[in-house]
Amino acid sequence: MDETTDECVYQTTDKWYDIEHVENVLANILSRVPVKSLLVCKSVCKRWRRLISSQAFIDVQLLWSQKNSVYIVYPYMDMMMKLYLVNNSGEITKSINFPYCDNLSLLTVVCSFDGLLCCINYPWKVDSGMVVEDVTDVEIRICNPVTKKALLLPRGSPSKEKPSIGVAFGPKINEYKIFRFFNAKRISLAKHQSRVNRRQCEVYSSSTGSWSVIGRVPYYPMHSSHSPLGSNHVFVNGKIYWFIASNEDPLIPGSILMADIEETFETINLPKEVTEHSYLVNLEGHLSLVAVYDEDEIVNIWILKDKNEPKWELKCSDHIPFSNDECVEFAVARENEIFFITSNHHYIYDPEHGFWQELDLSSISEKKFPVAFAYTESLLSCGGRMDPRMEYISNKRSI
Repeated sequence: MDETTDECVYQTTDKWYDIEHVENVLANILSRVPVKSLLVCKSVCKRWRRLISSQAFIDVQLLWSQKNSVYIVYPYMDMMMKLYLVNNSGEITKSINFPYCDNLSLLTVVCSFDGLLCCINYPWKVDSGMVVEDVTDVEIRICNPVTKKALLLPRGSPSKEKPSIGVAFGPKINEYKIFRFFNAKRISLAKHQSRVNRRQCEVYSSSTGSWSVIGRVPYYPMHSSHSPLGSNHVFVNGKIYWFIASNEDPLIPGSILMADIEETFETINLPKEVTEHSYLVNLEGHLSLVAVYDEDEIVNIWILKDKNEPKWELKCSDHIPFSNDECVEFAVARENEIFFITSNHHYIYDPEHGFWQELDLSSISEKKFPVAFAYTESLLSCGGRMDPRMEYISNKRSI
C-alpha cells in the first residue's frame, strides 16, 4: 500500500512538472506568433485563451516583438485611419484599417510606444446653430491598432485655447501618463490674469484612470505647423520633450521644455539657431535634434549627452538628397536611423554612414499632415495593467 501510494505521488508530481514545462514551451512558441494570429489562437481552447490573456504572456510577447520593430505610417489625416507598416527594407508589409465610431472629426496620431498609439481629434460643438469643431479641446484615445481596441479618456479641464499634450510611458510595462497643457477659463481670485498666467498643466494617469491638475506652468509647448492637432514631442528615457516657440517667430523653436514621470519641469537650450523644419527624435536612446536648412540643403543632427550636465554634440551634418523647394513634413528615428517624409518622397537616413535610402511607397499616393513612428505589435491593454477596474473602463469605452 505504501509503495503504491509513494509511486502514485511520484507520478502525479512528475506529471505536474511536465505540465509546467509544456506550458513554458507553449508560451515561448506562441510569443513569436503575430498578434493577429494570437487573437485567433485564443479560440483554440480555454487553456490557450487563459495563457494568451495573462499579463505574464503579454509581457513576454512584447519583449520578443520589440526585437522586430518596424515603422507605422499614417500618411493622410482622416476620420477613418489607414495605417501602413514599413519593414527594415523599406517595404510595406501590411495595411491596417482602424475603424472608429461615426461622427468623429479628423484624427491624428501623436505618439507610439509598445504597440499603443495615442490619437487625438477635435470634438464637435454647436455654434450659432451650426455643428463645428471645438478647437479649444481635444478627444484623446489610446489605441491598439492590431487588437482594434481603443480607450476614450475622460475630458480634461475647459480651455480658452487649443490644448497641447505629451505622453510618458512607464515605469512599468503598459503604464502611462498624459500631460495636457491648457489655458484655464477661470481661476478663482485671478479673473483678470493674462493668458500666459492662466496656462496650466494636468496629468492623466493610467493607474488612477483620472486627471489631476498640476497647476501653472512657466512655458507652453509650441504647436507643430506640420500637424494642426499635434505638438512635436518625444519620449526618451523617462522624460518628455517639447519645443517652446521662440520670442521672435512662433513657428520656429527657441528652446525645449522637459517633464519627467514625477511631473517636474525644466527647460533646455537648443544647440544653435534652428529652422521651422526641426524635429525632436529618440536616436540611439538619446534625445536628438534634427534640423533641416532648406536654403543650404543640409541637415544637422545633434545628440544631447546627459552625463553630469546636458551638452549638445553635433553627430553629423549632411546634404539632403532633395531640392529646397521640397518640404520635410515629418521626421522620426528608430534605433540608429531616421525616417524622413517629404512632400514627394520617403527616405531612411543612416547618420553613421551618411547613407540615404529612398523608399518606393507607391501605394501611399496621397499625403495630408503625414506622421510616422517606430512601432512594435503587442497585446497590451489600452487602459493600463491587467486591472479589473481598468478592463471594465476599457470595455465600456472601447469604440
